[in-house]
Amino acid sequence: MANWPILAFFAVHWQLSVFVQTFFLHRYGAHRMFTMSHGWERFFHLLTYVSQGSGYLSPRGYAILHRMHHAFSDTEKDPHSPIFHTNAMAMMLKTKHIYDGFAYGKVQPEPRFEGGYPEWDALDKLGQNWFARIGWGAAYVLFYMAFVQDMWLYALLPVHFIMGPVHGAIVNWGGHKYGYRNYDDVPDVSVNSLPFDFLTGGELFQNNHHKFGASVNFAARKWELDPTYPVIRVLAAVGIITLKNEQKMRYPAPAQGASEAPTAAVA
Repeated sequence: MANWPILAFFAVHWQLSVFVQTFFLHRYGAHRMFTMSHGWERFFHLLTYVSQGSGYLSPRGYAILHRMHHAFSDTEKDPHSPIFHTNAMAMMLKTKHIYDGFAYGKVQPEPRFEGGYPEWDALDKLGQNWFARIGWGAAYVLFYMAFVQDMWLYALLPVHFIMGPVHGAIVNWGGHKYGYRNYDDVPDVSVNSLPFDFLTGGELFQNNHHKFGASVNFAARKWELDPTYPVIRVLAAVGIITLKNEQKMRYPAPAQGASEAPTAAVA
């Protein structure tokens, strides 16, 4: 297949970007579901920059936005709820405006949403520099020019340019509109969109995650698979990360009043 370098590059870029978003930005940066040494934190921070490239998302901006999402899910204060927008583009434009305020230090968040996320000022400044973003975009274009055989493949380039936000749009739009619910008592419209989330590394188990916000495994039922969870277990087994007292995803959920760990996990 003549176009295999392009398709392979797209698949690798997609999966790497998904991994750093769910593993480093979300489960580590926003929720601190596990710990790691400063050296490994720097490694995964750098991997996040390289993987997301022109669509880099800062851990600070991501963590604050995500903690707000948990606190205000599907209310007017939610930074990215689909119920207040007619399309995903409108939702993401609002999200970008709020994210930029926190990521670039223009807006001060509520104290409860701040702190506990990875900070590397030099890398964040580089990642959010528009000359650097354009440089990554140019590198993607040059790669395509070198290997493209069928012109329609150029249509994939915009996805490379904003890969991180594209994943965010899929999760926050699809994960609150299309799918099934395991936990009807969750007070929002979150759903689980895929029983095997090969698309976003487990992020589309939104209903599960909003029920058990501190569970490092986003899958709840026997036939659900969160593909990032086995990777996390391996990283823990070899000593790269240390899992905290892990909240267990439970299905069905314990009866009201039964012993259950806190689920908010916004910090």
